[in-house]
Amino acid sequence: MKKQQRLIIISNRLPIQVTKDDDGLKFSPSIGGLATGLRSFQKQHNVLWIGWPGIDTDHLDASEKNKIKIKLIEDLDCYPVFLTKEDIKYYYAGFCNKTIWPLFHYFTQFVDYDNRFWKSYKLVNEMFYEKASEIIKSDDIVWIQDYHLLLLPKLIRSRYSDVNIGFFLHIPFPSYEIFRLLPRRNELLEGMLGSDLIGFHIYDYVRHFKSSAHRILGAEVEMNKLYFKDREVNVDSFAMGIDYEKFSKAALTDKTEAKVNKIREELGDVKIILSVDRMDYTKGILQRLEAFESFLEKYEEYRTRVTLVFIVAPSRLKVEEYQVLKGDIDEFVGKINGLYSTIGWVPIMYIHQTMQFKNLVAFYKIADAALITPVRDGMNLIAKEYLSCKTEGKGVLILSETAGAAKQLPEAILVNTNNKEEMVEAIFKAMTMSDEEQARKLAVMQERLKNKDVFRWAEDFVDTMIQLRNEAPERTLKFLDSRSKEKLIENYLKSDKRLIILDYDGTLVEFVKDPNDARPDEELLSILNKLAMDDTNNVYIVSGRDKKDLDKWLGDMNIGLVAEHGFWIKEIGDEWEQIEPIKTDWKDGVRSIMERYVDRTLNSFIEEKEISLAWHYRSAESELGAIRARELEIDLLNYSHNLNLQVLHGNKVVEIRYANINKGRIVSRLISTKDSSFLLIVGDDATDEDMFAIAPESAFSIKVGLQRTKARFNIISSRATRLLLKDLIESEKYRLEVQNL
Repeated sequence: MKKQQRLIIISNRLPIQVTKDDDGLKFSPSIGGLATGLRSFQKQHNVLWIGWPGIDTDHLDASEKNKIKIKLIEDLDCYPVFLTKEDIKYYYAGFCNKTIWPLFHYFTQFVDYDNRFWKSYKLVNEMFYEKASEIIKSDDIVWIQDYHLLLLPKLIRSRYSDVNIGFFLHIPFPSYEIFRLLPRRNELLEGMLGSDLIGFHIYDYVRHFKSSAHRILGAEVEMNKLYFKDREVNVDSFAMGIDYEKFSKAALTDKTEAKVNKIREELGDVKIILSVDRMDYTKGILQRLEAFESFLEKYEEYRTRVTLVFIVAPSRLKVEEYQVLKGDIDEFVGKINGLYSTIGWVPIMYIHQTMQFKNLVAFYKIADAALITPVRDGMNLIAKEYLSCKTEGKGVLILSETAGAAKQLPEAILVNTNNKEEMVEAIFKAMTMSDEEQARKLAVMQERLKNKDVFRWAEDFVDTMIQLRNEAPERTLKFLDSRSKEKLIENYLKSDKRLIILDYDGTLVEFVKDPNDARPDEELLSILNKLAMDDTNNVYIVSGRDKKDLDKWLGDMNIGLVAEHGFWIKEIGDEWEQIEPIKTDWKDGVRSIMERYVDRTLNSFIEEKEISLAWHYRSAESELGAIRARELEIDLLNYSHNLNLQVLHGNKVVEIRYANINKGRIVSRLISTKDSSFLLIVGDDATDEDMFAIAPESAFSIKVGLQRTKARFNIISSRATRLLLKDLIESEKYRLEVQNL
């Protein structure tokens, strides 16, 4: 990134916390992985930050708001979005933390779908957009953070079509079956898809997001790219790290060592298991206590020899679910300590407060094991912080397999939080693991965390955004923009012999689930008739459809027809001509293979043509259909490897056909026989690439859709094809009117 190029970070909270007391306003740094991770960019790049300063406007007068603005903008490059107490109640505490938070963490029983929450969420996202629109310039890079601002990418995109927008979700993205429960699921997905790059911690969340975008919105998926409406969106995983050096160096200080000694004096000569979390039902805190109780019950020899340091930071204590959780934790801890405590030993040291950094590092360093077992967690940085403080080569991490960090830390003891027996055995394994095994596993995990720290995470994400921006001109050059369209029309008007070759499905008519619904409407018939009435035009429909359909729909028009990808051709006024004789003895074997896939895939069907068999899955469940199509493609390739057959995977269809027949061959014949000075070729499918491949450089070849292509240009949809053809008709009409004058 150039020094002068601006990076605009937008998050719910600013890296600066504003508070107010009797002495006036106070400004202090926010503590958190995001602020830490992006600190390096503030030194290297021109960074601006938009967010809420942490204080509601109900406690501020006009002069205080102005003072906050001046201080944040002029001194800290931070632009505040001011929220009222009601905004915080319905947007933050409401939709963010009573709707999105529980649903995305699979706690559907706690989800509140109050429509007031949604209205406030939408309003606040619009407030963030208004603030951003005061600042953003077209060459900025905008990085939006987390679930509080899911609508913001689309809002910004609506005004800034060329700005580079990234979005990162710091919590899990749930499976399609969970996400679809949201009444506002479409709006949230469309909001996120306003981005150029969407990042998640692990690939599981990428997979869930792609599935939801595909199933709910119909977005097309190609590897880690989504195609939605007129845009390409990149989706990938970027595992967030920690400031490793900060923790590892802090663990080596004399102050930390003194604190460690003080803890040892208080707890005595026992093994220490550490649990650190904030109060939240997603963290599996009660399951952890149950497992520890069962451990003490099963392994009696560890009574008086092990202590669980149980640190729970207060969180959202005004929310009913959290109040109930705290009551249950207090009761459970009291029960265990009541059952097993002896003179001089208490099984659980329960600390219900926010831990200062220096004290937390000391507990990390002294703990023999860390028990980090959330039911669901986007990443979980506590596990990484613990490992970074184990500077003496000893320590065991017990980690939930449903924490995002588990993907990066397979050397940890991974457990199912809901399997109490497995949790008990994990604690026992941690207590009995040899020093050599501890050191070996620690070294591997620590090296990985050093290399993938929070600074590397931020650099990787921003570098990917920059790379996408640098590649953008290559991608956008393929679009038939206004200048290219003017050139096309100019060449069309100059030519007195024109050849216009058009695919049918997906090119002239919208792709539909039922092929019988694709018959031409009045508008299309009018367009084709007007093109054909011009004596300088030779118009051909080159389709994969059966000749019966084309004859029935278009046979009485003054245009040429090509069916079954070039096997049949019908010149104007002539009968259908077969290009060459072929053998079809291969069909029985292929049909039996396809019939198995029809049986296994509801609403799929087989279409038989003269030279081909096609398995259609346009009406099948989309994700299953795509999987079955890949399987069928492999089976057909294996079956046909010694036969003169070609397997094509098109738009919701897998087709196998005689290899010598393709659209490129018939289009090559048309080009050589029609002697035209203007050539337009438009198609949308994989089979149309054969036409584009043989087109001369002077031809205007156009791919309908956003996929990579051999065509010179891309347009968005079949509607855009019709508009282009209408423009050609109107331009010729205008030229003739001028001549007549």
